[in-house]
Amino acid sequence: MTNAAAPRPVPKWVRYFVDYAGLAVFLIALVATRSAVTASWAIVGGSILALIVGLFYERRLAPMPLVTAVLGLIFGGLTIFFHDERFIKIKPTILYTAFGLFLITGALRGKNPLKALMGDAFHLPDAVVRTLTLRYALCFLALAAANEAVWRTQSTLTWGFFKFPGTPILIFLFALSQAPLMMKHMPEEAPADAEPPTDAA
Repeated sequence: MTNAAAPRPVPKWVRYFVDYAGLAVFLIALVATRSAVTASWAIVGGSILALIVGLFYERRLAPMPLVTAVLGLIFGGLTIFFHDERFIKIKPTILYTAFGLFLITGALRGKNPLKALMGDAFHLPDAVVRTLTLRYALCFLALAAANEAVWRTQSTLTWGFFKFPGTPILIFLFALSQAPLMMKHMPEEAPADAEPPTDAA
């Protein structure tokens, strides 16, 4: 007989809040001020708030939101300190490149880095995991290149909409395109609630 209480279920909105609240506030501030420097305060504040909410409800800091939040604090802070919006604009490039290299190097070492991004409910044959890992790595590297192209050639406001909701939509569509491969090889007893990687860049 134990007195341990059952784990408290985490509301669905928590994950969306942690992933996207900072980005949504950033976009609103960017539209209102047309200044990425001023809107960077939203990234800094949103990153801190997202970490607090995630820690309170989930009792942990998930790797992907943690890395995103830390980079948001660093590059948002640099943008504000130097009054130079280039810092916040290159943050997604660095984030996506880091994710892509993390997946590639992990796979080359025989590890399963994709599981760290997709969560524990991830049960697929090794060959399928390697295929997905390579595809997601290429997806993130492509997003890094796209971010560079957009912020260097388009207006700050256009880049803001590409950052959010554009990039999350692209990641969702890519994940959706991988669903047939995953469903084809998913064991019948495996959980069906595995979620694709999301990003709050």
